[in-house]
Amino acid sequence: MKSFYLETFGCQMNVHDSEKVIGTLEQRGYSQVDTADAADLVLYNTCSIRDKAEQKVFHRLQEGKRVKNKVFGVLGCVAQQEGEKIFERAPHVSLVVGSASYTKLGELLVRIEAGERKVTGLSLDTEDTFETPLTRRDNPHRAYITIIEGCDKSCAYCVVPFTRGPERSRTSQSVIDEAAKLAANGYSEIQLLGQNVNSYRDPSPAGWDFARLLDAVGSVEGIRRVRFTTSHPRDFVKEIIDAIDRNEVLCNQVHLPVQSGSSRVLAAMQRQYTRDQYMQRIEWMKNAKRNIAISTDIIVGFPGETDEDFEHTLRLLDEVEYDSIFSFKYSQRPNTPALKLEDQIPEEEKSRRLTILQERQRAIQMRRNTNLVGGRQEVLVEGSNSSTGQWIGRTSQNRILNFTTAPRPDGTAIPRERMIGNYLPVRVTRAGPNSLVGECAIAV
Repeated sequence: MKSFYLETFGCQMNVHDSEKVIGTLEQRGYSQVDTADAADLVLYNTCSIRDKAEQKVFHRLQEGKRVKNKVFGVLGCVAQQEGEKIFERAPHVSLVVGSASYTKLGELLVRIEAGERKVTGLSLDTEDTFETPLTRRDNPHRAYITIIEGCDKSCAYCVVPFTRGPERSRTSQSVIDEAAKLAANGYSEIQLLGQNVNSYRDPSPAGWDFARLLDAVGSVEGIRRVRFTTSHPRDFVKEIIDAIDRNEVLCNQVHLPVQSGSSRVLAAMQRQYTRDQYMQRIEWMKNAKRNIAISTDIIVGFPGETDEDFEHTLRLLDEVEYDSIFSFKYSQRPNTPALKLEDQIPEEEKSRRLTILQERQRAIQMRRNTNLVGGRQEVLVEGSNSSTGQWIGRTSQNRILNFTTAPRPDGTAIPRERMIGNYLPVRVTRAGPNSLVGECAIAV
């Protein structure tokens, strides 16, 4: 039996893509191992959103070039972006496959096994993109479903349209069928995925939009929670919030990337909305019946960003009071319009701005999390920490809550199978900027 090692970089879509790859390899008789040293086949599922992630992959490949009798493969966005140039940069690589070609991975491996030295799968002709019959899901309680691939936006900094191709939505019926099958197999949480998930448009005669699909997935029997990521503000409509208010299975948490608080910078980024239009979406969420947690993405140091532009972003943090953010320094990416922009911000200035932004947000998160102390939160138990004696749970708002349980009367430890995957009410006793601490509110 041949063995394989797979390391995944990037977002939830890459994680789900890796589940497809693992399922395909296991179906072909490969077994997964924990280290590259122990593997016959070494694969890196890559992300090219930022230069740092891309360079990390090539560092891994550099480390492996002295190893003999192994097959190395590059999958995902860097594979699609660089194509056969990867063979020049890393001659020991034998397999280069973009994310749209994972359904063809089996036949590509046959060619490798037959002795071909350089094999590629780089077509964006993705008729079978959403077929996932061989997916191997590691989490027995939470499952990803990709509902749309690619992106039709042209954000000046973003390489996704070049690595994932144009938008392609799957039929609503296939999504509902997959969600029902997952529920029947014991999965209780579904996360709907797409580079621009709320631009989903059902290609079947049903013609559902994203809000209709979201509500329908939340009505599948056996599903307790439904999340989605990631959204584009231009396509974010109030009907999505109406669905969340109407259906408590839909998690009261929305990730809505803003990227900048300056309308001038947003225009340069080609984001297709202004600050005021973005704030209208925030107002919908603030006025919702349910308490919706809001997170976002922010890029600092985009070419031409002035001190005044950056101050607009800081004021946006104070105005919105995000529950969490993902913040990054702008990095140049190939094939993007921003490469042609002048007035690049010095690296040290980008670092300074990022530090200020993160410190401001840390204080906001500390304040918002402290407001939850004394209340109760329902958590899905995901694991445990043996060093602290705490269980690890996640709330509907996507907050991590570490908690303890009362001792059992007979003094025995609670079996993991009694806890992992269960939904429990927990009283919050302490708060930090990134997580909560609590006590289980019922006997287990």
